[in-house]
Amino acid sequence: MRSADVVTLPPVQPSHASLRQFILKVHSRCNLDCDYCYVYHSADTSWQAKPRVMEPAVAERVARRIAEHAVAHRLPDVRVVLHGGEPLLLGAGRLGELLGVLEQGLAKAAVPVRFSLQTNGVLLTPDNLDVLRRYRVGVSVSLDGTRVAHDRHRVFPQGRGSHGRVLEGLARLGAPEYRHLYAGLLCTIDLANDPVETYEALLASHPPRVDLLLPHGTWETPPPGLADRRRRMPDVPPVTAHPRTVHQEGTPYADWLRRVFDRWYDAPVRETGIRLFEELMAGVLGGTMRTESVGLAPATLAVVETDGSIEQSDSLKVAYEGAPETGLDVFRHSFDDVLDEPMVRQRQSGTGGLGATCGRCPLVTVCGGGLFAHRYAAGSGFRNPSVYCADLAALILHIRDRVRADLAGTTRGLPELGVRAT
Repeated sequence: MRSADVVTLPPVQPSHASLRQFILKVHSRCNLDCDYCYVYHSADTSWQAKPRVMEPAVAERVARRIAEHAVAHRLPDVRVVLHGGEPLLLGAGRLGELLGVLEQGLAKAAVPVRFSLQTNGVLLTPDNLDVLRRYRVGVSVSLDGTRVAHDRHRVFPQGRGSHGRVLEGLARLGAPEYRHLYAGLLCTIDLANDPVETYEALLASHPPRVDLLLPHGTWETPPPGLADRRRRMPDVPPVTAHPRTVHQEGTPYADWLRRVFDRWYDAPVRETGIRLFEELMAGVLGGTMRTESVGLAPATLAVVETDGSIEQSDSLKVAYEGAPETGLDVFRHSFDDVLDEPMVRQRQSGTGGLGATCGRCPLVTVCGGGLFAHRYAAGSGFRNPSVYCADLAALILHIRDRVRADLAGTTRGLPELGVRAT
């Protein structure tokens, strides 16, 4: 980050929220070279200086810090996510050793833990799967749809596509002895792909849940298809109190997602869960939203790198060099210290952490300003609308109208968001 771009954040009221999810970067390298990867192809390059693997001594200290935090905040359980890089590069032996250290450390403090892992799927081999089964680790796999769609971005370093190897791994994961570990699929949206075809290709792997992910971008480096938004953030909400339409030209991501939503929503039986749609439906119905990508729920995650350094959400790597860094580590600091970080307090302060444009928007309780990283602009930091502002608004209005039509004539109405769509 250039010195001229350093942003002094306004004071944010201290939060009493706790951390519940701990993402452990157990291996800092990857066996794929996906061109949209926010770890290796974005503004932050700190991965280059990190040890390749998390050693057991670091994992032991991590477990102690998580247990300390859980006991202090009386948490009913915690979630530990093994991440990378590619976590399965550890190999079955080191993977089992690391999970054993973590499980034992948390058991000493009687803290229930749910383990999960995010993988590119290439190394879902029988020996790795046996370890994951032993420790009851939920597995989420990255798959971008059809072979053509997937292999456009998710390739080995030599350029060869990974689709076939991923499907082989998913077939093993879907076998009866491992099926209970299958948590779902992660799919990064590419506007070049047909949305319904992409969704149906994902369904072929029988996922219990799908996460449709917006490509990471900011107002400085907009995502594909939104180049016209570079530094052109709205100074008024995309919708007014009673809009006829979203006041910004072009909503390609909303257009893509609306087609998937209609295909998913209109299916005679629910074929899978789609997290983004379920969260937005909960929001328009006035329910609780539990994700950081939409809604106003406080951030509850921290990242621990292979060397034990504690960072904020790794999606911040797309903003600027060093954006996720806190200067904290598990050897000298507690996770309570993370809660005192200015950007963490901002991410936990609901509407108080948003800028003026979001604060005036009637959709704010559902949109929540979008993912924190997607709000970044040099000079104003993260107190901006999401670079996906117009797309999120259009998608929310579409989902609201579909749900409203289903509820028409029943005694159950929708909470008034102050908006309508045509």
